[in-house]
Amino acid sequence: MPSTPPTPSLFKRLLLTGAAGTLGRELRPRLKAHCEVLRVSDRLDLGAADAGEETMPAALEDAGAVLALLDGVDAVVHLGGVSVEGPFEPILQANIVGVYHLYEAARKQRVRRIVFASSNHVTGFYRQDEVIDARAPLRPDGYYGVSKAFGENLAQFYFDRHGIETVSLRIGSALPEPKDRRMLATWLSFGDLERLVVASLTAPVVGHSVVYGMSDNATRWWDNRCAHHIGYRPQDSSERFRAAAQARQPTLDADDPVTRYQGGAFVTRGPYE
Repeated sequence: MPSTPPTPSLFKRLLLTGAAGTLGRELRPRLKAHCEVLRVSDRLDLGAADAGEETMPAALEDAGAVLALLDGVDAVVHLGGVSVEGPFEPILQANIVGVYHLYEAARKQRVRRIVFASSNHVTGFYRQDEVIDARAPLRPDGYYGVSKAFGENLAQFYFDRHGIETVSLRIGSALPEPKDRRMLATWLSFGDLERLVVASLTAPVVGHSVVYGMSDNATRWWDNRCAHHIGYRPQDSSERFRAAAQARQPTLDADDPVTRYQGGAFVTRGPYE
């Protein structure tokens, strides 16, 4: 049975998948302020449940486990799956088969809103001298990017066919600070990540929306004008890290694909035979 519908600012039960990962560990304490119960899931160790939490380990490849995972849930923040480029088979199972199981479970359990952690790597083969928005054709830079492109297309299908709303977040580089000059454009602070996720959960109407996950950086390759209806307003900027990033990389090779393309090092990884 469907659970109590959420109010604009509070969910009765919110599910966070991938809760043991880097971003999951950051969002786990932050999301508890926005729900009565935070259900956390991963295939890795989740530790003990804190107050206001319930832990439900599950593998995304297990359709039955995912169906049970979404029982009684108002909305989902889906960070689960493989988060880096690598061989196809693990990505297939976690990010393609797994996200299908998630949406099928959402349909059966009548969950109406999903925040899907997509990636900037769905458009990684655009050049760094281009500015694109969510309407640009997909150009994945690896198997990981392909899997996230599949997830976005699946989200669109489940909205068109079943009315399940999704905000697909094309997350940039969510780290404490930019590691290099590329990340001056792609950086997403943890505070802005929280603001982005909460806006995606609480916007009144989203259909299937695509938002680039970046802070208010001076260098920008992505235009979020197609997502103003979400209400995301970043408050941080990579600019204060510019001098340090440029000192670490005083020169760049313009002929290097890692420098030329927005996907950075992902565009050169593989093959994996």
